[in-house]
Amino acid sequence: MHEVVSVTPERGDGGRFASRFGRPAAVVLVLLCGLTLLLGFINKDRCTGPAFDQWGRSQPDYDERNKQDVCYSDIQHLWIGRDIDRHVFPYVDGNINDKGILIGGSVEYPVLSGLLIWAGAIFAHNDAEYLLFSSLLMAPFGLLTGWLLGKLARWRALLWAIGPPLVLYAFHNWDLPVVLCSVAAVFVVHRWNRPLVERAVVASVLLGLGFAFKVYPAAFVLPLMLFVATGGWRGQEMPNGKKVDVAGAVKVGLASIVTVVLVNLPFAIAGYDGWAASFEFQGLRRVDITTNSIWYWGLRPFIGDDAMQSLVGVISPITILISFGIAAGYGWMRFRREGTYPWIAVSGAMLCGFMLLHKVHSPQYTLWLVPFLVLLRVRLAWAFAYFVVDLAMGIGIFRWFWAIEFGQPAGIYDSFSAQAVMIGVWGRAALLVALFVVFLKARDVTEDDHDDLKFIRGDVAARR
Repeated sequence: MHEVVSVTPERGDGGRFASRFGRPAAVVLVLLCGLTLLLGFINKDRCTGPAFDQWGRSQPDYDERNKQDVCYSDIQHLWIGRDIDRHVFPYVDGNINDKGILIGGSVEYPVLSGLLIWAGAIFAHNDAEYLLFSSLLMAPFGLLTGWLLGKLARWRALLWAIGPPLVLYAFHNWDLPVVLCSVAAVFVVHRWNRPLVERAVVASVLLGLGFAFKVYPAAFVLPLMLFVATGGWRGQEMPNGKKVDVAGAVKVGLASIVTVVLVNLPFAIAGYDGWAASFEFQGLRRVDITTNSIWYWGLRPFIGDDAMQSLVGVISPITILISFGIAAGYGWMRFRREGTYPWIAVSGAMLCGFMLLHKVHSPQYTLWLVPFLVLLRVRLAWAFAYFVVDLAMGIGIFRWFWAIEFGQPAGIYDSFSAQAVMIGVWGRAALLVALFVVFLKARDVTEDDHDDLKFIRGDVAARR
């Protein structure tokens, strides 16, 4: 009589497979992430106080210090100018005036970011308190992101937890929540012990919430739908009798759409003009020296400003959509060859296309990219190279603005800060092109789970 040996892999805490990253390791990773977040706050807090004017703006010389000392933060800066200091609830009574200025509580971000912006100001009386309370609100998002990445990728998650981008940008803008939404979606799909469609629907809801923070995660719904339509890993979760799970993919797409509608609808009803103003503001935003995009630096020397604005308004969204199509199409080629649609790799490539080709490339967008450097099995040299050029941009841009505004040498031949900006702009652009290709060809860390399953089955066979 043969011994019956289970070949089911050990289930972890909420995961489909054993995590191989125990609680002590996760605690260490989160503690390191917390220390990095603390350094990030200290870096930004250098711009606050010691005195404040009647509007709660830090004094003295705030406008000079935030550039010269490289401690600028959108959080602190927008304490003035968006009615945040007046504790106005966002969007409901807002609008955008004829000069393109947001008024009455409207902000230039989607509604969940707007709520976070408002919540951070509830107990604040000046920009220093606002930076502190906003940082306290967002820090848990950064810590949870680190924990999830550790459970997915083990120590590779140190790229997030102790990487320079977290120091530079954790509290530069309101980006930590949207990053968590993307990472949590991956975790749900690959570690929850539920049927594929159920996992993917929950992940799609998270991506819809991500849209309501910063828009970009909505792009990842398409590759997730294709992953579901093809039955997940090697088609092993395809419903019986089906070759393509169209119904499951549709459910996933609808889950994200419904989430976006439900989150936005109350604001649209309560104050349509204020809600729509955030989208109108982004549509009207001009490509200028503050946008850091390839379009400004690549087109401005050759065509007039008005022509450049008109051209970029058309070519930027078209090229972004083309990049999405190329990524999704290459993912399908990999599916035909390997049997699994690589939705994480395709999502990472889509993000590269978006960051490269969008008319705005703010420095903190690097936080969006770092999780994909963790989740995809690419050489660490790619991450380190990106961190270097990102440091050049993240530091150089503010020193350069300071030099321009306060009469210091600012030309490309006599200013290191101007040279650093060029390294940042074109270095990031070149690396994003390369990473677009590298991501599309990469395995993701969740495939290790399936490799472990093969090992377990092989070990069982040997024991028999």
